Amino acid sequence: MKRGEKAILALIGLVVLGGGLHSYFHAEGKHDRDIPFFSTASADVASHATDIIRSNNCKDCHSLWTLKDVLQSVPAPMLDGIGSIRSEAWLYQYLSSPNPQAILPTRLKKQYSMPSYAKLPDSDRQILAKYLASLQVKDWYLEETKKAEYVKLTGKEPDK
Repeated sequence: MKRGEKAILALIGLVVLGGGLHSYFHAEGKHDRDIPFFSTASADVASHATDIIRSNNCKDCHSLWTLKDVLQSVPAPMLDGIGSIRSEAWLYQYLSSPNPQAILPTRLKKQYSMPSYAKLPDSDRQILAKYLASLQVKDWYLEETKKAEYVKLTGKEPDK
């Protein structure tokens, strides 16, 4: 290995080490170091709801478990933690509405507005509402989730 190569390798090592130390010391004490999202749904409810989500292409617009179709750029709210913000009854009402924008107005263009799922079988809407209500977020992340939903829906920063 040449002298210049050793210097570059040493520099890369120092940058990586410095970045790791920075992340460690600046994250300590701010919040839990694990994933903030979790579900309280049973395996049966989660499986059935996942099938409904997949068959209705919900991930074309929404992210779930922080996964989203990267080819889509619709600024729809993420579903992670939605159960910490909305109740099962509210979600069922929203999914059952022939006009969801009457319940929750949106600033999105009409072509990107939440479609009505009122024509889905009632049992599917109930399962979907139950599953979405089970998508919780840990307390330390809840305020960030609420703020992100507000900004996406209104395009404005919330008042303090």
